[in-house]
Amino acid sequence: MTAVQPVPPPTEPAAPAVLGPAPTGSRHRVSPLLYIGGAIVGLIVLVALVSFFWTPFDPLYTDVVNRHAPPGTAGHLLGTDMRGRDIASLLMEGARTTLYVGIVSVGIAALIGTPIGIIAGMTRPGASEFIMRATDILLAFPALLMALLFAAKWGGSVTTAMIAIGIATVPAFIRVIRSGTLQVMSADYVLAARVAGRRGTAIAAHHVLPNVLGLVIVQASVGYAIAILAEAALSYLGLGAGPTTPSWGRMLYEGQSGWPTYPLVSLWPALAIILAVLGFNLLGDGLRDRFDPRLAGRS
Repeated sequence: MTAVQPVPPPTEPAAPAVLGPAPTGSRHRVSPLLYIGGAIVGLIVLVALVSFFWTPFDPLYTDVVNRHAPPGTAGHLLGTDMRGRDIASLLMEGARTTLYVGIVSVGIAALIGTPIGIIAGMTRPGASEFIMRATDILLAFPALLMALLFAAKWGGSVTTAMIAIGIATVPAFIRVIRSGTLQVMSADYVLAARVAGRRGTAIAAHHVLPNVLGLVIVQASVGYAIAILAEAALSYLGLGAGPTTPSWGRMLYEGQSGWPTYPLVSLWPALAIILAVLGFNLLGDGLRDRFDPRLAGRS
């Protein structure tokens, strides 16, 4: 007679996993581009802030004795231009103009483009198509052409450049935000909110906007780099900063006449523009990698 095997006592079912933050080792590693771009942008911002309180010389002071002086002459760290103005001081105060134009123009683009992009992503296909075709028409007017139109009406100035760059950058915000809105609108929690009878404005404020805010930040960083180039081009053509407003583009314009003999006058502002554009582009790439949910599982 065979012995009866004892039946093991029933085991309790395993407790369901609790959702929470991922372990430290599995968290998304921050891209080094974010640190590099942030450091470059931070340096430019620091230089602009310092220029409010101190510059080696008055940017508008002309040292007629030391015109076109090489770096290090008579205390001029980077030399002087054709008028005898200190290049380092012009660069420092020019950083203020560049950041100011970028902040205002990107702010205009974000304030106009973000709500329109959300509306285009939430509205019916016919209205959305109309908005996007109007956006395509606006894309046909680049910042330079729009600045020419504005300058013909109101004259060339920093204000004209800011408005022209801001309006020309609106289509990029509309396209990016609309794409993000369409993804959010297809999520289950948004569908549940619509079934529950929540109004479109409440869904846009509580569900769509918080989820596309990362896209706004990334596009603003990329748009800032575009604004720097556009402002430099407009100032170079005489449609931006005036003679009494230090600007990197204006420095390029004024230094072109002496380029073969005195290349440093144009080289320093050109390097400043390159560094600023590189910094904001790297910052935008790093922010994109940080906010893109498709990259969350990568190390």
